[in-house]
Amino acid sequence: MSPSPSAGRPSRPVVAAFDLDDTLARGDTLSPFLRLVAGRARLVGAVVRSAPAIARAARDRAARDDAKERVLRSTLRGYTVDALAAVAARYAPTVPLRDDVIAALRDHQAKGHETLIISASPTIYVRAIADHLGIDHVVATELEVVDGVLTGRYAGRNCRHEEKLRRLLEWLGDREVELHAYGNSPDDDAMLARADHPHHV
Repeated sequence: MSPSPSAGRPSRPVVAAFDLDDTLARGDTLSPFLRLVAGRARLVGAVVRSAPAIARAARDRAARDDAKERVLRSTLRGYTVDALAAVAARYAPTVPLRDDVIAALRDHQAKGHETLIISASPTIYVRAIADHLGIDHVVATELEVVDGVLTGRYAGRNCRHEEKLRRLLEWLGDREVELHAYGNSPDDDAMLARADHPHHV
């Protein structure tokens, strides 16, 4: 899927960056993971308690980060990293995937391109999904850990929109690459605009 290099210019290594929810995966991946970790009743309770913040987020995309963090605090606080990693390993093979995007992923992998999941979902399970799919790298939302236990708060910022682009550029560093980016939502627009080859899913 990489273009032919321009005459007289050496080819650049190719990186293919994939969003997760509604791009590699069919639908949302966070709610099913939280339900698997905390149970349906606790997840429903967390959503009910966070309802005012969720309502604000529906009107104002900038409020989404706060609403998401409230739900994460109510569901993941107190779990150890090891416990969540074990749940993530069980969860990863069950995530429904989009055949068309997986086909693009496999094409990149067959050509030896470097592959990356870049997602607003928590690294704790995104890494397990990446390992399951043979994807090389993960850039995702980091969660705060104190003495091996999650607080449910972000460690840094939610990895979406401009933060997603910032994290991608930070990860790339000073490398010159041919960048393919795959995404589906306004939160991916900044990344797609930066890519040499944007793929709107």
